[in-house]
Amino acid sequence: MKKWSIGKPDPDVVKSLMNSSDLSRLCAQVLASRSITNIEQASRLLQTTGLEDPFVLKDMEKAAEIINNAINDGIKICIYGDYDCDGVTSSVMLFSYLECLGADVDFYIPERSEGYGLNEAAVKSIADNGTQLIITVDNGISAVNEADLISELGMQLIITDHHQPGEVIPNAQAVINPHQSDCPSSFKNLCGAGVTLKLIAALEGGDYETAMEQFGDLAAIGTVGDIVSLTGENRYIVQYGTELIKNTERCGLIELMRVSGLLGDDDVCHDLSSESIAFMLVPRINAAGRFGSPKQAFSLLNCDDPEEAEVLAGKLNCLNNDRKKVEEDIMNEISASIERDPQILSQRVLVFSGEGWHHGVIGIVASKLIDKYGKPCFVITREGEQSRGSARSFGDFSVYDSLCACSELLIKFGGHPGAGGFSLDTGDIEAFTDSLYRYAFKEHNTMPAYTVCADKLLLPEEATVENAESLHALEPFGEDNRKPLFAVLGAVVTDIVPLAKGAHTKLRLSYGNLSICALMFRTRTCDLKINIRDKYDFIASLDVNTFKGNKSLNLLVCDYRKSGIRQEAYFAANSAYEKYLRDEPLPDAYYQRMLPQRNDLISVYSLISDEPAPIDSIYMKIDQNNINYCKLRICIDIFSEMELIKQTYSDASVSKLHIHNKVNLENSNILRGLREKWGTKAAQ
Repeated sequence: MKKWSIGKPDPDVVKSLMNSSDLSRLCAQVLASRSITNIEQASRLLQTTGLEDPFVLKDMEKAAEIINNAINDGIKICIYGDYDCDGVTSSVMLFSYLECLGADVDFYIPERSEGYGLNEAAVKSIADNGTQLIITVDNGISAVNEADLISELGMQLIITDHHQPGEVIPNAQAVINPHQSDCPSSFKNLCGAGVTLKLIAALEGGDYETAMEQFGDLAAIGTVGDIVSLTGENRYIVQYGTELIKNTERCGLIELMRVSGLLGDDDVCHDLSSESIAFMLVPRINAAGRFGSPKQAFSLLNCDDPEEAEVLAGKLNCLNNDRKKVEEDIMNEISASIERDPQILSQRVLVFSGEGWHHGVIGIVASKLIDKYGKPCFVITREGEQSRGSARSFGDFSVYDSLCACSELLIKFGGHPGAGGFSLDTGDIEAFTDSLYRYAFKEHNTMPAYTVCADKLLLPEEATVENAESLHALEPFGEDNRKPLFAVLGAVVTDIVPLAKGAHTKLRLSYGNLSICALMFRTRTCDLKINIRDKYDFIASLDVNTFKGNKSLNLLVCDYRKSGIRQEAYFAANSAYEKYLRDEPLPDAYYQRMLPQRNDLISVYSLISDEPAPIDSIYMKIDQNNINYCKLRICIDIFSEMELIKQTYSDASVSKLHIHNKVNLENSNILRGLREKWGTKAAQ
């Protein structure tokens, strides 16, 4: 079960925002819930009418002059990109622009196996090809040694990047990066494609019209794909670019939208948002760099032949399906490892390793594991004598700090609080895991809880089509401006309807005087443990469905639980249960509260059915005044030990086993051990 946080917007702030703007009450409540306290703050978030003069960026004027001279002199130019969505879109933008100007231009995007950024072998190959000017996009700020090599080989170098600079800036003719300490630009959160867009505008003499009209679509995709903050100038790029994508004549994008399912029967994209870009277009572009070659994505986005574009888009779609299959296989391997050693899940952080796991997806897998288990995750692929890892976290547990604490076991590492990458000797994985456990114990006796945040409680009278449509004023949604979520509490389930042969589920709810549908995508009806006529709580976004010209409101469910759950008691008891599993000391009174009596065991066993059911669904049915979550888990562990039930640890589900012989629970080692601990404590 995930922790919920439900915002309580200040009514006075809401009133002030409404009086100072044309925002709906619901929009004002969402902003107030996110600590927007006045119209000036709201305007800074929502109103971006253009981009700053590109020449404000340090070295932009110098770079534009060098590039224009290179074009005029017929000097061979090479665009050096990166294999992710941001790097590919940036490469296509600058390459196609320079090509249209008649430049002698080529491009180089390293394969993922080469690693990120400039590398010595690639630099030498580019030099052998007669290149005299290299322009990096979305990389280069850390390539100190490679920059020196470029100079030694007699080439010029222009770096355009958005990653954090190190202490030493590479030796280049121009370095454009808004994060440089002496760069006077006001907006620092551009991605690589945003910086490239500004370079193109600078080459146009500072005019954004051509740059935006020709490349705003790709800049928007790169911005969404790189998960940079969707505030300030990035909002303008994504807003403008999304409209361009809807009406694009770029045949590669048309075919990419077709295979993604974004084009309607009339071959028109009617509903495109930052979310659909993020979940439909970006993964297919990234799949090329992960499972094929980034050059395939480059060729698609740079293509002007519809038939070729159709073939290339089909290949990217297949690669994306391959990516999904590999992720599923890794998740299955991890589930199997959990069944072999359930103790893994009781640790403060989760560490998994496997032989030959595709390093291009282990970061995605780590994110999925966080969503499933609610703990920071480190996923390592063993590749012979060396291994590579990717980590994801949340709250105040910093990936970067944890890697620093284990640095003596790492070959190299990098990252930030929420994510990081590292490499290490395969033989050190066990020591690294133990080191992480010790760090977490020392620095985080109580780990942060993975939290789903709702902006406010949605009252029945507020659940209208008009209110849902008013939220468009807050788009585009993404990093630092998430899609609004709302709490719906005490809704009665009146019907359960399978969708797509049970792959998804639709609930019909009675909420106050309102009847409304709640859609649960990727939730199989057979896995849903919801009883008709019972009350449940939901966190959901609002969606407007249009059918034959009529509009209706749906809830898109993010999370749910039975009404009446006391979450603070749940998380405290779960923390105690995990400490018990780790054999960490607990306050004396805890042992008495977690020790099940005969009636407790009978009550819990009666709620376990022949069909697998989530343990959380059983918790929703028990008398929580008498049986807390810790005691429930111990009851289940006792039944599992005595082979009365089958417990699937990886998805926390249980089902009864058919027993033919009488089982005496007094023989349980778990029960005996707890009684001994409580007896010792009581005697003291």
